[in-house]
Amino acid sequence: MCFSLTSLVYSKLLTNEQRERLQELNRIVRETEHFRVAEAAGKLVRIPTGDGMVLAFFTSPDAPVRCAVAVSRALRGMTHLPLRMGIHSGPVDLVEDVNDKQTWRVQA
Repeated sequence: MCFSLTSLVYSKLLTNEQRERLQELNRIVRETEHFRVAEAAGKLVRIPTGDGMVLAFFTSPDAPVRCAVAVSRALRGMTHLPLRMGIHSGPVDLVEDVNDKQTWRVQA
């Protein structure tokens, strides 16, 4: 299962503000228990999206949901970091891209 985050104001910010907000978001996500556990077990795929990320957890089916809830709780009161979050329960596959490099594809 996957968990995705997208900033709702990223494109409206100055470049240095974009960098600061993304760094703060990365820190918040990395501090969640489910992120740390999945990463330590080698069962987490991180896909940057420019204004957010997709996290594919291969630990337990509820890990993405629990991580999303933890991020949501950490963001309470942080009006400068409005996000859209979603859970994807479909397949996540390792495929070759146009450059013959392996990449992860989240299927709709």
